[in-house]
Amino acid sequence: MDERLLGSNPKNNSNLSRRIWVETKKISKIAFPSMVARVTQFGIFVVTQAFIGHLGELDLAAYALIQIITVRFVNGILLGMSSATETLCGQAFGAKQYHMMGIYLQRSWIINIVTATILLPVFIFGAPIFKLLGEEDDVAEIAGYISLWFIPILYYFPFAFSIQKYLQTQLKNPIVGWLSAFSFVLHVLLSWIFVSKLSLGIPGAMGAMIISYWLVLIGMFWYVFGGWCPNTWSSFSIAAFSDLLPVVKLSLSSGVMLCLELWYNAVLVLLAGYLKNATVEISAFSICLNIIAWDFMVFIGFLTGASVRISNELGKGDAEAAKFSVKVISSISVCLGVVLSILCFVFGHKIGYLFTSDEEVIEAVSDLSLLLSLSVLLNSVQPVLSGVAVGAGRQSVVAYINVGCYFLIGVPVGCLLGYVADLGITGLWIGMIIGVVMQSLVLGYVTFKTDWNEQVKKASDRLNKWLLNPSIESNENSAEERLIMDEH
Repeated sequence: MDERLLGSNPKNNSNLSRRIWVETKKISKIAFPSMVARVTQFGIFVVTQAFIGHLGELDLAAYALIQIITVRFVNGILLGMSSATETLCGQAFGAKQYHMMGIYLQRSWIINIVTATILLPVFIFGAPIFKLLGEEDDVAEIAGYISLWFIPILYYFPFAFSIQKYLQTQLKNPIVGWLSAFSFVLHVLLSWIFVSKLSLGIPGAMGAMIISYWLVLIGMFWYVFGGWCPNTWSSFSIAAFSDLLPVVKLSLSSGVMLCLELWYNAVLVLLAGYLKNATVEISAFSICLNIIAWDFMVFIGFLTGASVRISNELGKGDAEAAKFSVKVISSISVCLGVVLSILCFVFGHKIGYLFTSDEEVIEAVSDLSLLLSLSVLLNSVQPVLSGVAVGAGRQSVVAYINVGCYFLIGVPVGCLLGYVADLGITGLWIGMIIGVVMQSLVLGYVTFKTDWNEQVKKASDRLNKWLLNPSIESNENSAEERLIMDEH
């Protein structure tokens, strides 16, 4: 990308339409590949659910519990913690501290692998955990079996999330989009062969998922290690083990920020398990939440675009460019959200057929189409505002907002409407929507009141504090290599 465009100040250009067009092109180069990657990678989950859903109602409900509660629990933590890499690498790229980006990536791997190992028992003891939470025994047993198949996916997350963020901050994420799209097509083919033709059932569906995800990861490793990131990746460095504590703190606040958003839906699915006719309720609700989540993956692209643009401009010290970028990307995202919301409302009564043949579940999904379309619209606002916070390194602020809006307002209101007012799934979902609306309003206010000059100063202080001289890193690597040679 032209360096002059990256560093341009919107005030220097009197033509507003040209300024918007230039900024839109910058955003598109980041957001579109990220959308493709997120939609297709999450699409692998959705396709797997569709194939398992046609095996039986219990299998669908069990898979829904694992995916929306257990996997979302772990995914939220690891994806959120990886957003620290997004903040640090984005600001380092803007400040032209390219050699630090590889070190930040390696630090992320260390922290995330340890975290994934700590979370491993959640998958090993899936069945007793769900029984303890009060889920039906037959559903819990199948869910416990499926959860064991997710262990290879657990160790895919630490590497994949951080590499994606490392690449997108230096505008190299198209490779991730291509790899993910290819893997999605392959997954559909493998699922059809393993499940429909070979009748391998759950092992076939989960085996196809594991193969598809790890092919993406292998491709990303090949790209990074193969010399396509010469300025930001040289080799493994022992410098990655230094200054881990401040990165851990930023990673934890990042993890709390995002996982609270993903857990929010998971808690509501768990609560749906205590309603009458729980199997149908969980299945219908999980189908709708998967559509919302797939839609959310589209707007994760805008979250990525906002994060990278903001972090790059803050790293360069251009506060006005960061502020202008927020306005442009918010407008684009909302316009797309309106279109997708209308489509969901119009075709909401047919969506259920993609996931199941059970007419009772399909009818339940149809009844929720209005709430589905409203949630899709809200998805166009919240991710952009969260992306702005990630770009500025303010994940902890969003974490506090999420706790208040989601768990002190949304969940209690949903429980009151669902159980006390006897509105069932509809009541739980209305509570969820109220929580998202409150969060969007508060985040919008915080973003509006942001002093971007102050954020530039904070970004500069953070980068300078953790900066390693390239010659020092080189000397450390040379010393490590000499030690290895002496041992041999």
